[in-house]
Amino acid sequence: MHVYKTHEVSEIIGIHVNTVRLYEKYKLISKPERLANGYRVFTDLHIEQFKMARAVLKVEVLQNGLRKQAVDMLKMSALGNLESAMKMAECYLQQLDLEMSHAEEAIEIAKKILNSDDSDIPKEEISFTPKETAETLQVTMDTLRNWELNGLITVKRKQNRYRVYFYEDIQRLKIIRSLRCANYSLSSILRMLGALSQNPATDLRKSINTPQDNEDVITACDKLLTSLSEARINMLYAVAQIEKMQKMKK
Repeated sequence: MHVYKTHEVSEIIGIHVNTVRLYEKYKLISKPERLANGYRVFTDLHIEQFKMARAVLKVEVLQNGLRKQAVDMLKMSALGNLESAMKMAECYLQQLDLEMSHAEEAIEIAKKILNSDDSDIPKEEISFTPKETAETLQVTMDTLRNWELNGLITVKRKQNRYRVYFYEDIQRLKIIRSLRCANYSLSSILRMLGALSQNPATDLRKSINTPQDNEDVITACDKLLTSLSEARINMLYAVAQIEKMQKMKK
């Protein structure tokens, strides 16, 4: 089995030497042995652990504890408990598939709401108070205010300045609720709604998942479907790495 110095690991993996030490500090790799002079000594097993960690952490999928699950799996692998690490990886993949299903389902729900026929529209215009709207949608009034503050909806006001919601507002809010439940970011929903206002026939899946060049993409939620797909590929690679490490231990 080969042994490597810190700078050699850095060159092989393509990370800074300080990052090599951070992986050790956060227990994402097995603790390396040290020479008499204090220098760390890494093995082929460490190289595979680094490759796995790099792949798994490449995509920042935060929703519903997925990021933590990935980190916990890496730590379990670093402890040498590869069987448990494999089970954790499989659970992660199952949740990823569920998140992808929710994300796709939310888009389909949005399509159905948008394509509802005119028979759903009440003949007489009915207005709702914020409290009535919140109860209808089963969300909090704070949530409604948050969506308004983030530009997802423009709320009309009566002469007394009280907010009032109408049928088209409720439909728009149903779309927002469905997409938020699927963990789409506020910015991606805003982007999709903006695209819809310009072209009612726009591709929802494409518009919600494709930030513009001038947009500041802060989290992977702005490309949720793409990020989930990439995270799945990376975790499948991790599964292969665990299998490889199991063979190395025999």
